[in-house]
Amino acid sequence: MLDVNYFDELRIGLASAGNIREWSFGEVKKPETINYRTLKPEKDGLFDEKIFGPTRDWECYCGKYKRVRFKGIICERCGVEVTRAKVRRERMGHIELAAPVTHIWYFKGVPSRLGYLLDLAPKDLEKVIYFAAYMITEVDVEAREEDLPKLEKKINSDRKKIETKRDNDLALRQEKMENDLAELEDEGAKADQRRKVREAGERELKNIRERSQKELDRLEEVWSRFKNLKVQDLEGDENLYREMSTRYGIYFKGYMGAAAIQRRLETFDLQAEFDKLNVLAESGKGQKKTRAIKRLKVVNSFLTTSNKPASMVLDCVPVIPPDLRPMVQLDGGRFATSDLNDLYRRVINRNNRLKRLVDLGAPEIIVNNEKRMLQEAVDALFDNGRRGRPVTGPGNRPLKSLSDMLKGKQGRFRQNLLGKRVDYSGRSVIVVGPQLKLHQCGLPKQMALELFKPFVMKRLVDLNHAQNIKSAKRMVERSRSVVWDVLEEVIAEHPVLLNRAPTLHRLGIQAFEPQLIEGKAIQIHPLVCTAFNADFDGDQMAVHVPLSAEAQAEARILMLSSNNILSPASGRPLTAPTQDMVLGLYFLTSLREQQVGEGRSFTSISEGLMAYEQNSLSLQAKIKIRVNINGELVTKETTLGRAIFNEVLPESFPYVDYDVTKKALGLIVDNLAEGYPKVVVAQVLDALKELGFTWATRAGATIGIVDVVTPGRKLEILEGYETKADKVQSQYEKGLITDDERRQELIEIWTQATNEVAKEMEDNFPRTNPVWMMVFSGARGNMMQIRQIAGMRGLVANPKGEIIPRPIKSNFREGLSVLEYFISTHGARKGLADTALRTADAGYLTRRLCDVAQDVIIREEDCGTDRGLTLKIGNIVAGKLTRDDYVETSIYGRTLADDVVVDGKTIVASGADLGDRLINDLIDAGVSEIKVRSILTCDSKVGQCAKCYGRSMASGKLVDVGEAVGIIAAQSIGEPGTQLTMRTFHTGGAATASGDITHGLPRVVELFEARTPKGVAPIAETAGVVSFLEDAKGKKIIVTPEDGSEAVAYPITRRQKLLVEDGHKVSVGQQMVVGAIDPKQVLK
Repeated sequence: MLDVNYFDELRIGLASAGNIREWSFGEVKKPETINYRTLKPEKDGLFDEKIFGPTRDWECYCGKYKRVRFKGIICERCGVEVTRAKVRRERMGHIELAAPVTHIWYFKGVPSRLGYLLDLAPKDLEKVIYFAAYMITEVDVEAREEDLPKLEKKINSDRKKIETKRDNDLALRQEKMENDLAELEDEGAKADQRRKVREAGERELKNIRERSQKELDRLEEVWSRFKNLKVQDLEGDENLYREMSTRYGIYFKGYMGAAAIQRRLETFDLQAEFDKLNVLAESGKGQKKTRAIKRLKVVNSFLTTSNKPASMVLDCVPVIPPDLRPMVQLDGGRFATSDLNDLYRRVINRNNRLKRLVDLGAPEIIVNNEKRMLQEAVDALFDNGRRGRPVTGPGNRPLKSLSDMLKGKQGRFRQNLLGKRVDYSGRSVIVVGPQLKLHQCGLPKQMALELFKPFVMKRLVDLNHAQNIKSAKRMVERSRSVVWDVLEEVIAEHPVLLNRAPTLHRLGIQAFEPQLIEGKAIQIHPLVCTAFNADFDGDQMAVHVPLSAEAQAEARILMLSSNNILSPASGRPLTAPTQDMVLGLYFLTSLREQQVGEGRSFTSISEGLMAYEQNSLSLQAKIKIRVNINGELVTKETTLGRAIFNEVLPESFPYVDYDVTKKALGLIVDNLAEGYPKVVVAQVLDALKELGFTWATRAGATIGIVDVVTPGRKLEILEGYETKADKVQSQYEKGLITDDERRQELIEIWTQATNEVAKEMEDNFPRTNPVWMMVFSGARGNMMQIRQIAGMRGLVANPKGEIIPRPIKSNFREGLSVLEYFISTHGARKGLADTALRTADAGYLTRRLCDVAQDVIIREEDCGTDRGLTLKIGNIVAGKLTRDDYVETSIYGRTLADDVVVDGKTIVASGADLGDRLINDLIDAGVSEIKVRSILTCDSKVGQCAKCYGRSMASGKLVDVGEAVGIIAAQSIGEPGTQLTMRTFHTGGAATASGDITHGLPRVVELFEARTPKGVAPIAETAGVVSFLEDAKGKKIIVTPEDGSEAVAYPITRRQKLLVEDGHKVSVGQQMVVGAIDPKQVLK
């Protein structure tokens, strides 16, 4: 047996019957498993010791040899080799099939490989394999051509015979009828009686004619079918086939079932087919060409590998080792067995019955039925449920076949090989630990003791608290006081990994220094919640202990939370303060008029704080105070709160003299991350966290129902729009507008109404209102949510995603009416259903992206290419060059490919890293386009080079060699994908006119797979003037080029919303209607 731990490559191919017999240690002939009385394996059965090896180490079946010293001896009484019992995990057997069967993967997979190879439709293949049609495998064309005149003579003489017999029969019957009629006339019978005799006679004459016509037609059919017969023709009419076989059986051979496919594959000429398909692929057109290309792929695969097509049909089936499909006795004396044993038993039973039927010489129809059942049994063994209804076990549960053992999340690969359960891990609920530093986490004592048990035991022995490991273990289990001291010592400087499922990107696992705490919940730092996407409503997290020195170093250097401040996706900080902290900092730094102590002067912050504590100064009052800027004391007009805020920032940081909202905080952390060492950044973040929590508490910003202020003018506003809506309705009733136009106009009217009420509501909030403060500071919620609480809910959608043209005029503060409540439940339910469904889709997208991008790895510093992409960094707006909207995603963090020269002077040399500051400098110098290095133009032989990739977003420096940037990219798309809503509609907003625009995740998938979207929006292929044409078939946009060449027509549906008007000029690539555009057209 090969050593499974050391191999160079793994090759998956088709196993021929020879291979299967070669692997096998014996044939399984009986469906028996074990003897229920002796509990020993049955001979020739599925667990036979002679085939698979002994069940007990160094002991044969009959007990003649029982010791290691007989190693390798084969017992002459029972035939079992004396060896270890673990060979039962690796020795295979086989079943010799009485009839060949087709491997279900190759004919039922999509696309059907067998179908592509033989150029047969899967439907026809199925007919042959499951004995519903014959397949012609050989035709002796030469002999047929040679004997054709002779055969034609024979068929003509047969035809003559039938015609002569018919004519004789007709003449006889006619004569009899005339005699009968004459007799009746002589007897003077009534006309009625004579009529009956005549009718009966004519009926019989007609039958004779029809019968012989049928025979003639059949003869004609057999003859014409035989004349044009060629290899791989199918014949579903059994009678026709039999007659053809009886008459012309020497000229052709045909079979049913897998045998037919096997004969066909054995005589299949791959090279000839390859040449034929090559010609077709080059010169063919349309469907024929695409089919040829698809078939070429399969034919070429067989040509270039050592796989033989005939191996897709099996003469014997391998039986996997018995310890991989075990059978165990349960407490009650019953047996639990792997599903595979049931599936193997069905195969063996049917196979043995088929052998018996063939030996008995049973009729063909019975044998064929048994062969079909054998085929189905083998199908179920390989892939149960792939075709037809799955075979079920007790309780109607589908049995797990060999394929099910491998595939999916619970299969061998994903469950046991790629992901395993590990020792030294634990999980618990998480709670917030506001007192922790950024690199710390709180670990419950009990948990830490269990996780670090071996370390603690070793340390106890080292310190002579225990004599040996055993007594140390006893000490730990009894939790002696000395154990806790040792645990403290062991845990210091030993990072642990925290992970929260689902791990969508690499920041889902981070390292922390554990702090021992009482209680049973893990405490985590509030700033790392964003990266883990964690909250404290009962989330759980897992702890893992890195054991080796390398693992610990890796955790400390690469994975420590204070080293992972930036997002690997965008390079922007992920650990910026959120929620309460934002509210506290906003409260601290906001400035208000007419506050206590306004206009006073203070020599220092501590003096200001004393005045604040005596209630003679407000935090938000404008005062003069002496503050330290860049190491110098300067008198500055500011507020006490802002002075306190600036205290925690580094000395050299520009003085912050504005209201600090979430956005401003983001920029501050951004600048810190770009200009200061990580240690400083982590310290400042911790200080900001402390400050935020402290002042949020002191601010007493709470909200009650009184704080939700409804605008006074709401009724008045709505009345105005109500009249507009009535007017539209009456126009519709008079037939002046269509139903579509009415809906559209009503939606627009009510959207305006909602927006006006929202505007009025916003202006109505006092600036000191806690609700307004929370939204404005970015701590929680947005204006849309507040609009629904204090303004009006507005328009909602029905289950189809269409907007209902009646708005919900109430808000949540006033309460909804019954009808309003019901129509708003649609959206709520759809939201919940979408959330449940989309998570799985997004996870699947991430896995597919990882699969294609996993080989993109940085392999060298610089490939030395001079190629690159020219990208825009600025646009001219109102005569002034301003920064392009997409600089963030297209230029930021890349390497400059060419020097930037302005007025003959190089202002930036090539190879520069394009950060925010440099981009702004370039725009100030009047540069609008630059050439940057790109992965797409990298010249590295394997992988990519660091210069072409640019800055590593997570570290802010040039990417390191060896970084798996493909995986990072896949995770960076997949992680927000899970957060993306699959909402196919936005409630409110006239954009929903063309209801089927794909948004969110489905659109992302559509772009990656380069599919042509449903209801694709046309883009102009030439520049020109737009006109419209409407006829019975539908509507078209006509673009007439200005250079006088031929006009181009783009068909559109009547419902699509236009982005261009009649007589407008369009440029190349301009989108003309609302909807998704096809990336393939854009690239053209």
